[in-house]
Amino acid sequence: MTPDPSTKNAAPSARPSGAAAGAPERVGFASATVPRHLARGAVGFGALVGSLALLPVAGAASLLLAPVGLVALRGCPMCWAIGLVETVSAGRMRRSCTNGSCALRRV
Repeated sequence: MTPDPSTKNAAPSARPSGAAAGAPERVGFASATVPRHLARGAVGFGALVGSLALLPVAGAASLLLAPVGLVALRGCPMCWAIGLVETVSAGRMRRSCTNGSCALRRV
């Protein structure tokens, strides 16, 4: 059986299998919505700050909040910031390629 040449260089979709057909594709660190992303940031930064601020009161046990913050931020504060930019720009710009040249266009 010969592979279909039209799917040879096709990139896999970043959309989860259960995503709605009209929803914008999620790329990299982007969240589904901006409020959800901001909520993740509040939890993440709150847990990181809390882990250090509660150190004099709760001792080393407060450092257990640090992994919670890192998971909420998906690894690091910069990853969260990149995800915020991706979330805000999702669905606003599309790349279209015609006749060998590609360009970004607003949707």
